[in-house]
Amino acid sequence: MTAKKNLIVIGNGMVGHKFLELMVNSDAATHWNLITFCEEPRVAYDRVNLSGFFSGKTAGDLSLVAPGFYHTNDIKLHIGDKAVAINREQKTVSSANGLEVPYDKIVLATGSYPFVPPIKGKDATGTFVYRTIDDLEAMSDYAKNCKIGVVIGGGLLGLECANALQNMGLKTHVVEFASRLMPVQVDEVGGAILRSKIEELGVSVHTSKSTTEIVSEDGRVTKMLFADGSELATDMIVFSAGIRPRDEIAISCGIEVGERGGIVINDSCQTSDPDIYAIGECALYQNRIYGLVAPGYTMASVAADILSRAADDGQDARPTSNFTGADMSTKLKLLGVDVASFGDAFAKSADAKEIVVADTFQGIYKKLVLNQDGSRILGGILVGDASAYGTLLQFMQNEIALPPHPEDLLMPPRSGGVPTGLGVDSLPDSAQICSCNNISKRQICEAIRDRNLTDVPSVKKCTQAGTGCGGCVPLVTDIFKSEMKKAGFTVKNHLCEHFEYSRQELYHLVRSQEIKTFEELIERHGKGKGCEICKPAVGSMLASTWNDHILEKYHVGLQDTNDYFLANIQRDGTYSVVPRIPGGEITPDKLIVLGEVAKDFGLYTKITGGQRIDLFGARVDQLPHIWRRLIDAGFESGHAYGKALRTVKSCVGSTWCRFGVQDSTSLAIEVELRYRGLRSPHKLKSAVSGCTRECAEAQSKDFGIIATENGWNLYVCGNGGIKPQHAVLLATDIDKETLIKYIDRFLVFYIRTADRLERTATWFNKLEGGIEYLKQVIVEDSLGICAELEAQMEHLVNTYQCEWKTTIEDPQKVQRFQHFVNSDLPDPSIVRVAERGQTRPPYEYEKALAGVSE
Repeated sequence: MTAKKNLIVIGNGMVGHKFLELMVNSDAATHWNLITFCEEPRVAYDRVNLSGFFSGKTAGDLSLVAPGFYHTNDIKLHIGDKAVAINREQKTVSSANGLEVPYDKIVLATGSYPFVPPIKGKDATGTFVYRTIDDLEAMSDYAKNCKIGVVIGGGLLGLECANALQNMGLKTHVVEFASRLMPVQVDEVGGAILRSKIEELGVSVHTSKSTTEIVSEDGRVTKMLFADGSELATDMIVFSAGIRPRDEIAISCGIEVGERGGIVINDSCQTSDPDIYAIGECALYQNRIYGLVAPGYTMASVAADILSRAADDGQDARPTSNFTGADMSTKLKLLGVDVASFGDAFAKSADAKEIVVADTFQGIYKKLVLNQDGSRILGGILVGDASAYGTLLQFMQNEIALPPHPEDLLMPPRSGGVPTGLGVDSLPDSAQICSCNNISKRQICEAIRDRNLTDVPSVKKCTQAGTGCGGCVPLVTDIFKSEMKKAGFTVKNHLCEHFEYSRQELYHLVRSQEIKTFEELIERHGKGKGCEICKPAVGSMLASTWNDHILEKYHVGLQDTNDYFLANIQRDGTYSVVPRIPGGEITPDKLIVLGEVAKDFGLYTKITGGQRIDLFGARVDQLPHIWRRLIDAGFESGHAYGKALRTVKSCVGSTWCRFGVQDSTSLAIEVELRYRGLRSPHKLKSAVSGCTRECAEAQSKDFGIIATENGWNLYVCGNGGIKPQHAVLLATDIDKETLIKYIDRFLVFYIRTADRLERTATWFNKLEGGIEYLKQVIVEDSLGICAELEAQMEHLVNTYQCEWKTTIEDPQKVQRFQHFVNSDLPDPSIVRVAERGQTRPPYEYEKALAGVSE
């Protein structure tokens, strides 16, 4: 038997570990001793999701290595030891700890290092790079004594880093040399929308900024100076200005590198030395560094394919695959904002044409780049809503012919249906669904059929699809559902494991059997004790059917955090106070009260796009005291915390506007007061415009009303959340009585039949028959249920109660808002800070409790 040969992998990052996994899964163990040098004190971990470290994930959570992997597979691991030299003549590798190991083949997977621009003061205390867990731990320790953090670099990693700084509680800035964020992936329009969405999250963005100096005082960073003469105060700086290949070990042993760095490789991932391979971010293929994990995994697959087939005589077997470049398409969620870029995103191809959808109100930008005749996708950019990324990428990669209206790929479905030929069934079997692990549609389908897989987690475990960056999981899910349907299985739409019913079926049981509590429902129709999915869903059903106060003792355990405290929890752990201002109409006296309350309680105030005034920064123990004053002044709950009616926006209508044909303000107030507090599967918004000029934007709402000279037009099922769409016309030129009747019917029908957390637009898109069906049900009463729908709404209107008024009148309900069960004092550990110049002083109630005199 031929003696085993030594195969040394230098580098134990994501790509190096992927190579070892592939070798283990082949027959490599029969002829290779696998040896790896790991410079860091821990084995390979997930750098793609590194920011999760700041949201509670540990190094163990991020690890990519299964327990016992190296020992079980007889892989020699030199952890915490860096390979520093290769002697190509003697064929040995030397390490920082003094080891000298002979090799037959080497795979270089040394990765990259963060680029730090040559800025004066760049090495000052308080400057960091964002690359390893050690870097993150150092940042976290230093940030404990900081208030402001700056990221230099507005690319993919820069925005991930900004998210990390925000998670550490720092006021965060991003400084980018280019004129926009993510300049490599996003164009100017997309960059502007991305910027606005990120700034909405509290991150300050500075573009077209060239940093000239980092200034320190007493050994710590204090500010940055820019070429335009401006400056920015900061306590901490993180460089995320790009990467450079780690090629020093190749240079030192005479292996060819590129003019600007990177270890030159051929189609087989071989370097200029045929016994040494390079994969991942250290490798330069046709003058390009591939800085994403998916191309690195592809290189690892090619190298493993070649080396696992090496013949006993020492000659490499003919490879079954080559590396010919890789798709650099990316889909990420940066600071909670979806961003995707693929193919020829900047329309550089000859005769390329573009289809663009830009919605600055919703913060959504979509661009498709097509060939000259519009029959093929060449690339695209998605900002704010990247839900179509998987499908669009497959259309591009597989050159699938487009439908007659390519804009359908970016817009909501026509007539409430799904566009023909745009689902997973239209993709060829060869379509690469998971680029990280190179998994095709055929492999997924065969695994589902051959191994009788019955859920998506099993598909992921069996095929590895969706276990990399996770961007392909929606497509994997769609393929799974399609295969289940083909096999004759019904894809269950159960609410959760505790109820073998859909939300619609459960709602029917609650209403028809007059079930008033969760305990009764689960005893009669469920099992177990319930979960975070079914409890809030059932709580909403009970509220929209019987309209009990949600904080009654038999309902309170069903509520999520927002409903439990009747307020929206904010990023910093405080809560918002949002009183209802019907139609946006408010008296001077009420405005004064809002100002006094905000001043006395130290709250941040903001006028919203929904014609309300929001007060931010309230602690839990403050909420009852704030609301007592507001209710005494005539305000009531605005239900900003619940899946309920939020606002009915209005213009000034015929009362003031020279174009107005009806009194839109009065109608908006009447509609908002009628439906206030209405619980539903998702939040609801409405608007009333006084003429067709549409100043209230009624056609972008869940139900919108537009005045005509003959009455009112009613539009339904607009908005749609991350996938915006215009509302659809349900009825024209109707009087107010008919209008209210149709809205009553529409809302109750939606509440009865929608799925959990399903917005009206999504619900409508699933309705077979679309708007014609809805007209038959709501206008023509084709189901014979309209009288029942109207009666249910009338019950809800007649039993309305302001949830905050009821709460503050009940001492037991008020007690749940105390910080401590045995004291009325606030938590002394909470520190007040200023926000955008609005001060946060101690408020009168707090001083009185503490016994502080003026």
